[in-house]
Amino acid sequence: MKTTRLLDLTAAMVLLVCVALSPPLVSGDPGQRVSMTLVRGAAALGAFCLDGSLPAYHLDRGFGAGSDNWLLQFEGGGWCNDIASCKDRSKTHRGSTRFMTKTAVFTGILSNNASLNPDFYNWNKVRLRYCDGASFAGDRQVGNGTSMLYFRGQRIWNAIILDLLPKGLAKAEKALLTGCSAGGLSTFLHCDNFTSYLPKTAYVKCMSDAGFFLDAIDVASNRTMRSLYTQLVSLQGVQKNLDPNCTHAFYPEPSLCFFPQYALRFIKTPMFILNSAYDVFQFHHGLVPPSADPTGRWNRCKLNVTACNPHQLDALQGFRTDMLEALMNFFRNSTRGGMFINSCFDHCQSALQETWLSPTSPRIHNKTISKTVGDWYFGRGEDVKQIDCPYPCDKTCHNLIPASTTDSLVNLDI
Repeated sequence: MKTTRLLDLTAAMVLLVCVALSPPLVSGDPGQRVSMTLVRGAAALGAFCLDGSLPAYHLDRGFGAGSDNWLLQFEGGGWCNDIASCKDRSKTHRGSTRFMTKTAVFTGILSNNASLNPDFYNWNKVRLRYCDGASFAGDRQVGNGTSMLYFRGQRIWNAIILDLLPKGLAKAEKALLTGCSAGGLSTFLHCDNFTSYLPKTAYVKCMSDAGFFLDAIDVASNRTMRSLYTQLVSLQGVQKNLDPNCTHAFYPEPSLCFFPQYALRFIKTPMFILNSAYDVFQFHHGLVPPSADPTGRWNRCKLNVTACNPHQLDALQGFRTDMLEALMNFFRNSTRGGMFINSCFDHCQSALQETWLSPTSPRIHNKTISKTVGDWYFGRGEDVKQIDCPYPCDKTCHNLIPASTTDSLVNLDI
């Protein structure tokens, strides 16, 4: 499906352009390069990337007081919801470790620099590489002519955890599961399962970054994201790995439980939600997908929000209102949850140093993302649910709007 291939492409483009537009790290620290580890035991568990290659992760060992603490980050990168798009994906770094870079740069919440990441710098930090196209949640395989496509995200998740347990995860004292974009969605899907692997004495929480994807009605009055997720859940065998309490509550539409807004109330582990109320990925593909704007009336607005007309700004403010309404029960009633919902046109803010913690980081009530997350995780105060005023009031935003509105497919390698 062309739209879905574009979703996957745009997720990559968002990251690429955000990195390109970000100013250099104020500290001059380029981040640490961490080598890839292939999960050799994954084959015995039937855990393969789309193309049959072994899954992988990057591990930066903790030290000092953080030696027994663990932070796991799901990598993001869109989804695939039909055979054609998944086959295309299997030939790229989004579907095969054969095409992935063998090192990853750890910055932001993964930084090992105390001044750039004061709360988590000395923890064991793991980046889980994403190669299944269903937020680490599928469990199926299908023949594709002479080859096979493996939808084994759930098994990949299990295999990586089992590989890390004897490396120290089994005796974790503190742990944080996080992820960005499709990886932020993975955090919702696997939060409670992560807790089940760890010692009962472990202090465990989860944080989703840019993963609160809305069941939104687009500008053409269609539910593009719901259609995508329904097809994805069916194709990749995701339903059996969704929370059974949620699927029972939303029967006969179990795929709704792939949406965080419906799954959230069933999650028992404390959760922090980091998201822009004007998330650019959702703006471009949930609110205004290419199928809803065939004449390109939104192109200038997508490239530069200051070019949006009053009608378009109303639609953007309506999207923010929908997101806040979907979060209101969590905001009012979750006693252990936290949130940072700012009004920046951005996507993924914990992995980039400039947005996570720097002199120019986004702030709400003068609190950075890093400070708010740290206060929430360690229980350092009650002011851990931050909601920004609506655009354009926030002057701390970077507003990293990617040039991703061209609908033609281009080749990217990031």
